[in-house]
Amino acid sequence: MSKDLLLEIGTEEVPAHVMPHLLADLKRLAGDMFAERRLAYESLRTIGTPRRAALLVTGLAERQEDVSTETRGPSVAIAFDAEGNPTKAGAGFARGQGIEPSALIQRDGYVYASVHEKGAETAQLLAELLPELIRAIPLPNSMRWGDLDFRFIRPIRWIVALYGTEVVPFTITNVTSGNTSRGHRTLAPQDFVIASPADYEAACEKAYIIVDQERRRTMITEQINEVAKSCGGTAEITPDLLEEVLYLVEYPTALSGAFEKKYLALPAETVITPMRDHQRYFPVKAADGSLLPVFITVRNGGREYLDVVAHGNERVLRARLADAQFFFDEDRKKSLAEHREKLKTVVFQQGLGSMYEKTERLMGLVTAIVEELAPDAAAYEAMEADARRAAELSKADLVTGMVTEFTELQGIMGREYALLDGEKPEVACAIDEQYMPRFAGDELPKSDLGFALSVADKIDNIVGTFSQGRIPTGSQDPFALRRQALGLVLMLIEHESGLLLSDLVEEASDLYDLDVSLCQKMQVYVADFIRLRLKNVLTERGVRYDVQEAVLADVDFVADVPVRAAYVERLLASDGADALVQSFVRVGNIARMTETGIVDPALFVAQEEGALHSAYERAVVARSEGTDTLPAEQELARAIDAFFDAVMVMDKDERIKKNRLTLLKVIDNYLLCTADYSKIVLN
Repeated sequence: MSKDLLLEIGTEEVPAHVMPHLLADLKRLAGDMFAERRLAYESLRTIGTPRRAALLVTGLAERQEDVSTETRGPSVAIAFDAEGNPTKAGAGFARGQGIEPSALIQRDGYVYASVHEKGAETAQLLAELLPELIRAIPLPNSMRWGDLDFRFIRPIRWIVALYGTEVVPFTITNVTSGNTSRGHRTLAPQDFVIASPADYEAACEKAYIIVDQERRRTMITEQINEVAKSCGGTAEITPDLLEEVLYLVEYPTALSGAFEKKYLALPAETVITPMRDHQRYFPVKAADGSLLPVFITVRNGGREYLDVVAHGNERVLRARLADAQFFFDEDRKKSLAEHREKLKTVVFQQGLGSMYEKTERLMGLVTAIVEELAPDAAAYEAMEADARRAAELSKADLVTGMVTEFTELQGIMGREYALLDGEKPEVACAIDEQYMPRFAGDELPKSDLGFALSVADKIDNIVGTFSQGRIPTGSQDPFALRRQALGLVLMLIEHESGLLLSDLVEEASDLYDLDVSLCQKMQVYVADFIRLRLKNVLTERGVRYDVQEAVLADVDFVADVPVRAAYVERLLASDGADALVQSFVRVGNIARMTETGIVDPALFVAQEEGALHSAYERAVVARSEGTDTLPAEQELARAIDAFFDAVMVMDKDERIKKNRLTLLKVIDNYLLCTADYSKIVLN
């Protein structure tokens, strides 16, 4: 027999960004605890609102599964004496297993204790398990309230704990579990009784609580789209904002409001940002993508007095937009270039000068990067001028009133002001794209200038911060360098860029005027930092751990690392892969002790020497021509095996010996350009 289980933790309003993680952790921990305690169930899910997190388990067994164990003890000769009586050892073993010595089983010269443990009743276990489950939920921040020695994300106000129709009794934080929950704060503030777990969602809905977040998400989306359609447009629903609104309401009702058309003359982002990021409103756009003087918000309540609610939201937004208009007008009294002068008074970082000086460094960095990007001299000349101009103006918007008030608009306002100043669209676009990716999953720069400026900005931040000894450790990363380094890696990979990390670090170090010793340290520190980001990228792509180790030895050519990893995995999936890897490793074992030199074919004695050298040259040609090198490297492996079978490397003739070692060394150097095959774990 089985019954359903309901656990509802009722709290003060939990921050919206915490709820998804809280529900996920609650589900995970519950599953682990049930498994540990041998409690079978049919299904388990978690649902919730800002004021409640609920665990619903269907078909939870009424008792633990019985378990039988057999433990081997001492030998029969030790457990029993010659007369068959238990010795101290035998009696002690039996006592430790909770059985009589007479119950010991003799088999294969040893005694065994067979113990059958009858499962406990679930109802009894839950009284201990559920408080333990609540205490085990990991929280990013927690608080205490009253004089209680207990922490939770927000004060716990009620607990519902039902196994079938019976209350699971326990007390936590002076709150005793029961079958009574609380309704919507304004629409149904009275407590209500839940008869059974199966009645939970329906009972909540009668109290104006849509407790299932996925149903609530659907309701919100449908309502927003319906309201937007009635306003003659389409709502812009971003996943992050939808997720936040989802955990701000228990009973959603979407409604529209309006603002003055005059604000549409402002850049669209200056209107959308106050709406979306500050007021949690959804903007509405026309069919051509232009912004309409309409917004949609989601109320935590019913449809009564929607006009009053809309009016209140309009007043709040009007004040925000008026501020935006004021800052925009004030900013436009100067050009972006004139604003740049104020950067001299803004500190970049302690010990790293001003933001003005940072733009000077960026001008040098983008010049070096564009030189690598440009296909020819003419293209470089054009790109270099635009790149330097974009770098020069890149931070000017940081001192504008608009960005000071709405920091989310950095780069965006730089782009808009640059366009209004008559700067080239390419320059304006790069000013915006320098901050990409702004967050996980964000778009990467699309233009070459944006890519160059973004790379320059990030490498300048990393090298500069590292040079001051501020390398992220543990969870401490105040300058968000991990995010920037990951963005740098993703950009280099996406653009299939030939830029070398060492060149970028060297250029940035020179512009900071670091001494030689510190420059060398920067190369090591930055390479190690980037290596960890690349490891994360490879892990997300499902690359084997040993392949990761093999290709991450050299991360200088960042964009090539995933390519090499994919190649090694393909090589390992080919026929005869184990033998091939062993051949490559054998070369490395000998060659790593040798210095690189020049191979002299005239000193070849055995036919296998020449064959190996020819196979190596064919592999080099295949790589240089960009063709598939796998067939050539398979041939190379066969030539290596034949070489070692026929040739004594350590020849008595010193010249022949040195030439053979040099041959192996150049082959090993060639192989290391792909991977360190000694890191590969063979089956």
